[in-house]
Amino acid sequence: MTDQLTLSHIRAAQERIQDAIVKTPTLRSKTLSDLTGANIFLKFENLQFTAAYKERGALNALMLLSEEARGRGVIAASAGNHAQGLSYHGTRLGVPVTIVMPLTTPTVKVMQTESVGGHVVLHGETFDEAYQYALLLEKEQGLTFVHPFDDPVVAAGQGTVALEMLEAVPDIDMLVVPIGGGGLLSGMGTAARGLKSDIGLIGVQAELFPSMYAKINGKQLPCEGDTLAEGIAVKVPGEFTSKVINELVDEILLVSEAQLESAVSLLLQIEKTVVEGAGAAGLAAIMAHKEKFAGKNVGVVLCGGNIDTRLLANVLLRDLARSGRLARLRITLQDRPGALFKVMRLFDQHNVNIIEIYHQRIFTTLPAKGLITDIECEARDAAQLQGLVDGLIANGYQVERVELNGA
Repeated sequence: MTDQLTLSHIRAAQERIQDAIVKTPTLRSKTLSDLTGANIFLKFENLQFTAAYKERGALNALMLLSEEARGRGVIAASAGNHAQGLSYHGTRLGVPVTIVMPLTTPTVKVMQTESVGGHVVLHGETFDEAYQYALLLEKEQGLTFVHPFDDPVVAAGQGTVALEMLEAVPDIDMLVVPIGGGGLLSGMGTAARGLKSDIGLIGVQAELFPSMYAKINGKQLPCEGDTLAEGIAVKVPGEFTSKVINELVDEILLVSEAQLESAVSLLLQIEKTVVEGAGAAGLAAIMAHKEKFAGKNVGVVLCGGNIDTRLLANVLLRDLARSGRLARLRITLQDRPGALFKVMRLFDQHNVNIIEIYHQRIFTTLPAKGLITDIECEARDAAQLQGLVDGLIANGYQVERVELNGA
């Protein structure tokens, strides 16, 4: 174990920050436990003031600065939760905070960071360009750079999550932790193994960004794509954190976009809690690999809840489609009076609600007297929807389901 990050460092961090962060609850989920066959305990880090665990590491780093360094201020490159956590606690402590974000950063994230006191500088088209510019400003202005993950002090702050979980539920025998740059798992893993040497440690990454998985396993894998879990979409994991995780982790699991979407939806429906894609990664891994966790007391970190509301709506509707409650049926009709009415009667007979209807007469490969109708509809469950499809086919209609990509 590295002497830069030990259980003692994490306990000291807990003492340092405990009065200024939320000691979030660790609660058993009966429904998720029944669904997975494991005893699931959820750590609600989405209930922090800035809705993410990143506050812990940022605050620990700020509190260890000298008075002179505090006066000069700190800087970071981030378009996410680290930016908000550092800005919030920096402002609260009277430390000037500059955050460099790419020009492509959504306006809502810029506004959220500014609303908690951060000074945002927009530079570059990518995170890497923003990061390099932040390092330049650090030198030019004499600021202190606070890395979002590759720093033992930051990782020690994140490790306090595990201290709280094991204090609340000492019988937890496995932790499932999302990995981006590795700060959370390196901190939590160090704390957990320091308290309980035989505890299982499972890391989780998005399939599109398997950077730590590739580094630990000596593989070359692409890291790109538009993932729901942008909070853990890190192309290059930390050097320090990689060494710690390589020593501690039992396994790193990869989860698909569909699995992440399903987990976000499940947590909202079952636990009535909003999580971002990264925050749902742990549950996604358990749902995808139930046999690995069956019968165990499993701690899952809901590490953040900052998700765009429109994106959340899309995720929920797509999940309804995957479960068979929402569907788009493509039906071929003859272009004659009453044709659509006859189809509507079948929807009525099967008690399936129609949401939208799209008629297409021109851009089809059908004869001139034919048309295609797409009908978006809502059913009670997949069985009721299948009953409607069977009824349409029995009445001579050609029916095709329009499927979701990645379903």
